[in-house]
Amino acid sequence: MSAEVGTDIAALLLRLTVGGTMIAHGWNHAFGGGGIAGTARWFESIHVRPGRLNAFVATATELGAGLLLVLGLLTPLAAAAVVGTMLVALVTNHLRNGFFIFRPGEGYEYVLMIIVASCALGALGAGSWSVDHHVDTHVDGWAGLALTAGIGVAAGVMTLAAFWRPEPHKG
Repeated sequence: MSAEVGTDIAALLLRLTVGGTMIAHGWNHAFGGGGIAGTARWFESIHVRPGRLNAFVATATELGAGLLLVLGLLTPLAAAAVVGTMLVALVTNHLRNGFFIFRPGEGYEYVLMIIVASCALGALGAGSWSVDHHVDTHVDGWAGLALTAGIGVAAGVMTLAAFWRPEPHKG
């Protein structure tokens, strides 16, 4: 097997896994449990306001980025959307609970792995078995990583600055 085929297999596995996970996550926000209203209440409880707006935006981002990753279309931008969304989740909900996800409140290992896998996908590129390849719009290597991480972190930081209002520490 050539290195190129191995790279295509790795890119496909990452795209399907991260993309499928994001689709499932967005679907759950939209239709699971309390739906968008429940997601909005949860966002409000972790001080992401307004909850309803952020529930819609997060859900649409997860569904849209997930679908784009599965297709291998605009891969660095889709991966950047995942990085931004998971960065917000890491900071607003998971970081304070420690590393391990099995800890009370869920630690950050899961969201960190999705962030790193998305950055790796930005560097790897969508691979030959993707829409990006077939329309010759693929970006990979350092440029793909920089685009994915740069846009993702910028979007996450801007979202936090605009919508996250944590309670001040009492001390």
